[in-house]
Amino acid sequence: MGAGMSSGRRRSFVVERSGGLLALLGLQVVLEYGRAGATRPPVTAALLAANALVYLRPGVLDGLLPSLSRASFNPYLILKHGDLTRFVLSAFYHLSETHIFYNMTSLLWKGIQLETLMGSAEFASMVAALLGLSQGITLLLSKGLLLLGDDTAYYDQYAVGFSGVLFGMKVVLNAWSDDFVYLHGMVIPSKYAAWAELFLIQAFIPGTSFLGHLGGILAGLVYLWLKRLFDGPDPLTLLISNVAKVVTWPVRFAQRLLRSGRHITGQGRVGRRASARETPRGIWRCSTCTYDNSLATDICEMCSTVREDRAFSPRQHHQAVGNGELSFEVLEEIRRRRLQRFDR
Repeated sequence: MGAGMSSGRRRSFVVERSGGLLALLGLQVVLEYGRAGATRPPVTAALLAANALVYLRPGVLDGLLPSLSRASFNPYLILKHGDLTRFVLSAFYHLSETHIFYNMTSLLWKGIQLETLMGSAEFASMVAALLGLSQGITLLLSKGLLLLGDDTAYYDQYAVGFSGVLFGMKVVLNAWSDDFVYLHGMVIPSKYAAWAELFLIQAFIPGTSFLGHLGGILAGLVYLWLKRLFDGPDPLTLLISNVAKVVTWPVRFAQRLLRSGRHITGQGRVGRRASARETPRGIWRCSTCTYDNSLATDICEMCSTVREDRAFSPRQHHQAVGNGELSFEVLEEIRRRRLQRFDR
């Protein structure tokens, strides 16, 4: 949830820290990512780490990061001075350990689901869009209330927290869901859960930022509308994807070199038949030349021997090759794979 603070600009801010709930949050992250297996969403992990580091401010970060009072979201100061620091960083600041615990628990659950479904690049693009939209809509709402005659209750209010983005993520996650959720004794359709939560939080926790949460819900709706309007990947997703490719190129290059080295050596001595335990998963070892082949092919790329667990034996395969029984397409595929391997 997002925490709202008093409307006075000379408010003193105190951040509560003890450590117990953060340890529990760390345990939840370890358990969730342990269950995720090979598909561990990196953007969600980075967001969790960023929020935790801003809250804990370890080492040199304490001197580099602005104080809570300098980073809190305040429409009056943002519009008067064009303070983009407050506009962006306020989402990553939290008032208490309870505040960050509930927000990060929500981010962990929603982030893993959405990033797994959307892919990391599109998920990162969505988070950036929801952050900008939720903060911008909150500014417009507060300014609009001021122009309609409302006093400075919202326009001069401080607020921090990642909840605006989380409300937007909740809208996106439940947009096409036909399920129902159980919320404080009420059973409601999932697509309306964000609206119900908005009013329930305000009723039971009056100090929270109502406009910040409302801005997050509206940001989610605007994001979905834009996605339907512009079909296909958005420019920000393409930019993030290309940057990720450039950054990870050295790692992928090293992996290709290692794979190439394993193919050349065959990962075994010539003439030695490898046991099932010794053979790496995802490949099969040729019984004739010990070359490691992908499971996608049934014919050894090195010596054209057919896998032993297929319909006919290696001897029958060599006889078939001699008699011209293998099709031209199969032989051409073998020749192509060999050329690709030696051209790397």
